[in-house]
Amino acid sequence: QVQLVESGGGLVQAGGSLRLSCAASGRTGSSYAMGWFRQAPGKEREFVAAIRWTGGSSYYADSVKGRFTISRDNAKNTVYLQMNSLKPEDTAVYYCAAKRSTGLIRVGTMYDYWGQGTQVTVSS
Repeated sequence: QVQLVESGGGLVQAGGSLRLSCAASGRTGSSYAMGWFRQAPGKEREFVAAIRWTGGSSYYADSVKGRFTISRDNAKNTVYLQMNSLKPEDTAVYYCAAKRSTGLIRVGTMYDYWGQGTQVTVSS
């Protein structure tokens, strides 16, 4: 089992920045693909970004490309999501997810482990 805990959410004005963290614990000795997803009120969960175990490759949703950056520090078992130039439409609960894999995974249903989420609110 792997436990994921997100942190770093909050309230920010449009144009501002936040950095989310996702700390993994438990059976973290294997290779895990990681991803960030978000869900706004009344909407379905959507993919935001994903990163390979090696950190060498990443993938972004078109809506965040150029503004968000996913990274990881495997020594700390932590994945980050740096969010810049935030917009009100970025308001959502952000979740990190993990799957034992060396791949790059964009589909939420393929992930095995999920965090509890952290709220990001962007005011206009």
